[in-house]
Amino acid sequence: MTVIKPFRAIRPTRDKAYLVATRPYYAYNQVVLKAKLENNPYTFLHVINPEFHTDDKTEPNTPERFQKIRNKFDEFIREGIFIQEEEESFYIYRQTIEDHVFVGIIGGAYIDQYTEGHIKKHEETITDREDVFSNYLNIVEFHAEPVVLFHRKKREIDVILAPLMLVRPEYEFTSWDKGKHEIWPVSDPQIIKEIQEVYTNIKDVYIADGHHRCASAARYYAGLKETKHSNQKHFLACFMSEDRIKIYDYNRLIRDLNGLSRQEFLKALEKQFIVTKILHEDAAPMGLHEISMYLNKQWYKLTAKEGSFDREHPVFRLDTDILTKNILTPILNIHDLKTDKRVGFIHGQKGMVGIENKVDEDEFILGFGLFPVPVEHLKEVADEDLIMPPKSTWIEPKLRSGLTIFPLND
Repeated sequence: MTVIKPFRAIRPTRDKAYLVATRPYYAYNQVVLKAKLENNPYTFLHVINPEFHTDDKTEPNTPERFQKIRNKFDEFIREGIFIQEEEESFYIYRQTIEDHVFVGIIGGAYIDQYTEGHIKKHEETITDREDVFSNYLNIVEFHAEPVVLFHRKKREIDVILAPLMLVRPEYEFTSWDKGKHEIWPVSDPQIIKEIQEVYTNIKDVYIADGHHRCASAARYYAGLKETKHSNQKHFLACFMSEDRIKIYDYNRLIRDLNGLSRQEFLKALEKQFIVTKILHEDAAPMGLHEISMYLNKQWYKLTAKEGSFDREHPVFRLDTDILTKNILTPILNIHDLKTDKRVGFIHGQKGMVGIENKVDEDEFILGFGLFPVPVEHLKEVADEDLIMPPKSTWIEPKLRSGLTIFPLND
């Protein structure tokens, strides 16, 4: 069974929600970040960047910095930018981007279900980052951005949510990327009970986005000497059916050919791939085990030869693994995608044109386009307690911070 907990969110007033909502600060370049902080007094970026308007600077990721974040958060509450829900609620979240509609339920996910393997992961986490964020939670005592979890489709959830979304949402705004965001609080005890009962019939859920936040919440909880509040046993999450999320490819950019000429490199590829020149309009891979490559203003299709990978292994059959083991490591001498500065990444929303542009700008010499990982393959990796290669998927939606804050001291 899956546990989903209602909570009393701390959230912006209706008139300020669109001004408060933000992507994580690292998602902005410095010019945009500075402009937002200078021109929008309500953005949640002020909470997570509390020193922007002061000369009293502290070191990043220190207790002193985290205390300033908490102080700024309390200031937003005092000024009436944030209010707290009077009753425990779920929050229906709908994001519409172009022709895709993402719908989920924001609530508390149970940490024990993560540590026991019922909330399943497919990525590695970095211990140092876990330590930083668990220390952050100890001081600020809130989660501001939901982890995105997905599960098999349950028609009963759609039946419950559909009539609730016919009324005016509490929040309704469009962000700079043309995404429409809507949120409906659900405080009716009977509806809350119905939602929870449906989730008791869902055995496992999978992490789509937020592996480090899950791991850090677990580390924070494990470090508590005693639990004073129920919310400390949970973390903020948005639960979605697997048909609602969208998995994009996560593509690779390479800065050099490891001393090889273009012809030598192309020849080396023929050991494990059938190499075919293709037109620009055919650049996007049409299926699994077909990798697109852009070199010297020419697109190629690389079709993995039979025997060059293990079709039965959940990880070894992934195109990201095939690319690493048959090209990046043996030919280009790239062994660690997390640390090698010769590798760059570009998510699939930018398409094959994004790869072309990056290579044509001469920062990179080579680009690889991959077919998106099917959701069933992702689930099989997680079910086998295995780990995907770094940056194998780019999963939407990306939720905004600051809209439904989960207080740990409530």
